[in-house]
Amino acid sequence: MAPESFIVIKAIFIAPQPNSSQQSVNKINVIARKGIIGDRNYDQHRWPGQNITLIEIENINNFNNNNQQKVSIENTRRNLITEGVLLNELVGQEFFIGSIKLLGTELCEPCHSFSEKLASKLVSKLQVLKAFTNKAGIRATILTSGEITTEMLITSSNLKQKND
Repeated sequence: MAPESFIVIKAIFIAPQPNSSQQSVNKINVIARKGIIGDRNYDQHRWPGQNITLIEIENINNFNNNNQQKVSIENTRRNLITEGVLLNELVGQEFFIGSIKLLGTELCEPCHSFSEKLASKLVSKLQVLKAFTNKAGIRATILTSGEITTEMLITSSNLKQKND
């Protein structure tokens, strides 16, 4: 089966320090098994897939629409914002962003800080956790070094397109 491709990297964010604000960038340099140069999780190994995180913009938009919110994409604290792809399908699979090879390691389930960032007067932390369970993205291990930019293609023979 030939790999399918979609232009899916819509935005890239890094945070230089833990708890620092996410910074929008157009490109990042990644090092195999270490992560994103300049990001808070670079060369950290506290959990699998700590190298890089991805989330679907559709899930953020659905949360906003369903809860009358205006959550900004950087508040998710994920590195890559994607569009048009079911990221959960990449867990346990190798895939490429441009020429960079990655391994989808695990779901990046919402945590306390995620729910705290997205909660509001109208939506509680518990509601955020429930809304994003199985929808908060994935963690991945970077297998080859190089550069990732916005509007790059994600390719994989197992990639499924999001239909909504």
